[in-house]
Amino acid sequence: MTLAALELQNIEFSWAQQPKPLFAIAELTLQQGETLFIGGPSGCGKTSLLSLITGIQVPQHGTCKVLGTAMNLLSPSDRDRFRGEHLGLIFQQFNLLPFLTVQENIELPSKLFDRRFKKSTELFGSVQAHVDRLCDALHLEPALRQRRANLLSVGEQQRVAAARALLGCPSLIVADEPTSALDEENKIDFLNLLLSTASAQNTSVITVSHDMRIASKFDRVFLMPRREPQHVLA
Repeated sequence: MTLAALELQNIEFSWAQQPKPLFAIAELTLQQGETLFIGGPSGCGKTSLLSLITGIQVPQHGTCKVLGTAMNLLSPSDRDRFRGEHLGLIFQQFNLLPFLTVQENIELPSKLFDRRFKKSTELFGSVQAHVDRLCDALHLEPALRQRRANLLSVGEQQRVAAARALLGCPSLIVADEPTSALDEENKIDFLNLLLSTASAQNTSVITVSHDMRIASKFDRVFLMPRREPQHVLA
């Protein structure tokens, strides 16, 4: 039986000294291989919700299960390990290491986490073969792969960040405003590349954005509630 990528039940989350919950979610479920868009205006708690899904924070009430694991029952160190082994993260500011090459940035998960190394070698024969496959899928030309990350365009950096997140076939990609730095044409191109590459690996994708224009690219859409619980929309 395939584990759900995400299961939230009766979640409430607030920051310290906050009199009311920042948000409350009665139920939110995502099956493995599906994609989810989480939308809402600035300040509604989208990024805080991602912090629960990735185990950086835990809810005050309710259960947050990721790939069948209750994140709120793990210790902080176990959540860190789980995140590195099973999740691929795409940050709004990319977080590439500027003086490493494209190749070195993409390889990082395989050097830090044994599970990511083993998955690449088992499924593709070697980490290098997986890097090559991802670079081809994300239109990162061979000439770019030995270039330092700080010499790349914004669009190139975004695609490198996506390749790094996908290396080692994590079960879930979590992306925070991944298209905010791109123009309209490059935004759609990047999303198409990310989602098609993730689909080829049966990797689920959860993306947070204030830009509702990209929501139609995803299997499911969830709008952040304003103090009232909501359910996922088909």
